Amino acid sequence: MALSHKDIVFTLPLLMLACSPVEDPSLYPQFNAETAVKPQAKAPTAYNPQRNLYWGDLHIHTSYSTDAYTNGVRATPDDAYTFVKGGEIEHAAGYGIRMARPLDFAAVTDHSEYLGVLQATAPDLPLNERGLRDRLLNDGRLGVTWLLTDTMIGFDLEDAITDGWQGISKMAWRATVESAEQHNDPGHFTAFVGYEWTSMPGGQNLHRNVIYRGAKVPELPYSSVNSEDPRDLWTALETQRSQGMDVFAIPHNGNVSNGLMYNNVMFDGKPITAAYATMRNEYEPISEIFQVKGSSETNPLLSNEDEFAGFEIYDTQLSQTQENSKAKGSYARDALRTGIEISHSEGFNPYRFGVIGASDGHNASSPVEENNYHGKLPILDGSAALRMGKANYFPADRMAGGTRWSAAGLAAVWAEENTRGSLFDAMKRKETYATSGPRIALRFFGGWNYPDDLLAKEEWIVLAEQNGVPMGRDLPAAEGGAPDFAIWAMRDPRSGNLDRIQIIKGWVDSEGASHEKIFNVAWSGQRQLDDSGNLRPVGNTVDPSTATYTNNIGEAQLSALWTDPEFDPEQEAFYYTRVIEIPTPRWTTFDALTLGMEPPEPVSLQERAVSSAIRYKPR
Repeated sequence: MALSHKDIVFTLPLLMLACSPVEDPSLYPQFNAETAVKPQAKAPTAYNPQRNLYWGDLHIHTSYSTDAYTNGVRATPDDAYTFVKGGEIEHAAGYGIRMARPLDFAAVTDHSEYLGVLQATAPDLPLNERGLRDRLLNDGRLGVTWLLTDTMIGFDLEDAITDGWQGISKMAWRATVESAEQHNDPGHFTAFVGYEWTSMPGGQNLHRNVIYRGAKVPELPYSSVNSEDPRDLWTALETQRSQGMDVFAIPHNGNVSNGLMYNNVMFDGKPITAAYATMRNEYEPISEIFQVKGSSETNPLLSNEDEFAGFEIYDTQLSQTQENSKAKGSYARDALRTGIEISHSEGFNPYRFGVIGASDGHNASSPVEENNYHGKLPILDGSAALRMGKANYFPADRMAGGTRWSAAGLAAVWAEENTRGSLFDAMKRKETYATSGPRIALRFFGGWNYPDDLLAKEEWIVLAEQNGVPMGRDLPAAEGGAPDFAIWAMRDPRSGNLDRIQIIKGWVDSEGASHEKIFNVAWSGQRQLDDSGNLRPVGNTVDPSTATYTNNIGEAQLSALWTDPEFDPEQEAFYYTRVIEIPTPRWTTFDALTLGMEPPEPVSLQERAVSSAIRYKPR
């Protein structure tokens, strides 16, 4: 796990880069602590047995993470909670950052490997002497090269870590827990205690965020220094549960796992067993599918008939080589298909997870807003010029970050109240969905014999649950006929109208092979399905020159009651819903406007929400 200057790609020709200063308005105005906006407590929501919708981010890093610290971050867990609660904090590049709307819940999830060690032991790195902002304004591109070089060359993490690093990490962990306790405000805001277990064998991403239900936690987080095998992590969590610590883990970035995250074998290459499936489902009830490193829902290589499969694809590994990441085994929809195939052949299913989104922000923040994006790692992308390749030696189209990173995503949870217990339990039962950033409201139920006018009834949610289940659950035994699905979605009032609602179905045939199909079930305007069930595009109102769009296409609200026309009661199946917005400007278009340059393609994107699946299994 040692990190040295050899882990960052430096070559002497870098010093040949132009060194003129860069005009970068994104660096202004400078942060002013005296005038910074303070967070305000949100009004509490009443207990609701039909559940309230809560928005959160369970993947935020601070200076306690080694990669964040070496990239200039000095913010703490307190800063992170200040940010997600609506307050303004200082970005490592010197300007103030703030969310347009506060979140309802969050977790600081710093890397457990050498947690807090650099913050406690690192020398006074050049960032403290001449920061990123100063280098950019006065030295330009060469200044950023110098900053990276000065920061990393001659500084080896192995030299900073002594045999007593665990003691430092214990103190940092206590500070993390204390910060969550301080900011947790039941009914108003929920702060979860968590960390990131950063397994990365051969540069292949197997990271998990570990989230606790309460403040009773181990003395030191489990880390990949102990083991890179997720089975060992689950065993550690099982031991903690036996000691009264309710906990689960959230896999993320399957898209850069090179096929390992949702493989059809275990970590050691042996066939998946029933015991493995039981442990994985118990300790990993949800997976993260949207974040700064792109989408892990699906990939065009796996879903070639899905016109929306190419959304925010980041398909190279995180290693220095930037090799392509194998698609098979790296995406959630493929995992759900693999799961029902294994269920058909072996009688157990290791992939019965729900989904959420998260940011993976490393600035003690959640950079999920396209028009307010401020990057992930300050030295690499802490300003518009850096992100757009105007003040950086990395090629903008292939660098680890730059224009390839996404302003995404958020976790949506349907829970009775805004408390640790209620939200944690809702996530365990998978009553969750993921968005790529916008706060699209979405409800999804499946059941039998729903009345045709179900969605017109005031009490439709109560009725939908009486004869069915919400997202994330299993359909009750078949009662004859095909299952019905009730879907309702409303746009984020600060984002684009809705284009359409889709249901994605996966099923396994009698030979054990899985299949998938996308059904358009509700849409805006007067469009009609063609003979193949396809729907023409909604249109695009984005003006790249001004980074604006208009909501004169699409609908504010869509709903549908849909019955599977191809249902076979003998076939195991899953169903999830996907809500697509009309096109809106991508963050790169906003940055291009800031810098006065032509925006790169794509200038727009169709943000979305993706639900946890409802499953059907024959008796």
